[in-house]
Amino acid sequence: MKKTCIITGGSSGIGLSIAKTFVKEGYQVFNLDIQASEYGHFIECDVTDIAAVKDAVDKLGRQHGIDALVSNAGIHFSANIEDTSEADLTRVFNINVKGAYAATQACLPFMREQQSGSIIYIASDQAVVGKRNSFAYNLSKSALASMARTTALDYAQYNIRANAVCPGTIETPLYHNAINRYVEQSGADINQVHQEEAALQPLGRLGQPQEVAELTLFLASDKAKFITGSLQVIDGGYTAQ
Repeated sequence: MKKTCIITGGSSGIGLSIAKTFVKEGYQVFNLDIQASEYGHFIECDVTDIAAVKDAVDKLGRQHGIDALVSNAGIHFSANIEDTSEADLTRVFNINVKGAYAATQACLPFMREQQSGSIIYIASDQAVVGKRNSFAYNLSKSALASMARTTALDYAQYNIRANAVCPGTIETPLYHNAINRYVEQSGADINQVHQEEAALQPLGRLGQPQEVAELTLFLASDKAKFITGSLQVIDGGYTAQ
């Protein structure tokens, strides 16, 4: 019988690579997103709508059980605290944190019943270090790290594991959009900006979504059955500096 994985935000970037990797590994993947994808079973769902997330997860849990949750849905936002409006803060937290809360809360009853499960939050290296001009985003990713730790402790008795994957600079559409916005605002040379970003990483390159997906798959597997409450950094050495 196939294992079941629910992923939020699995239609692009890191989430898409994770969905592809889990499907290839033989998982039955259900992707909760507002944007359709051909990988896994797409379920249109806004993760900020707690009732909608619960309804979708309840149906899947009753039909298939839930072996893994990958809480990936998120948005980026660049600004310091003074330039972050209340609306900006609310939007970032609604998607990045409230969405993770909704998915986790909905999945846990099924995992408790079967006495097993793996929850993986896609956080960021910004859950470990601070970065300039990233107040709300940094705050939200630190919240996911906290969620992984507290959930791990609260549900270890049910053999449910919770961990956070903390990617550094990964070459995704989100990355390219952020660079393009910076170039438009600053007038910098885009090729030079990409080179500078790569040079910031001790390994001298950007990470790839597939590399994050492989780590996520490992954490969901029995190979990682003694790993819980951890922050798994995958950043080319950036946070080791």
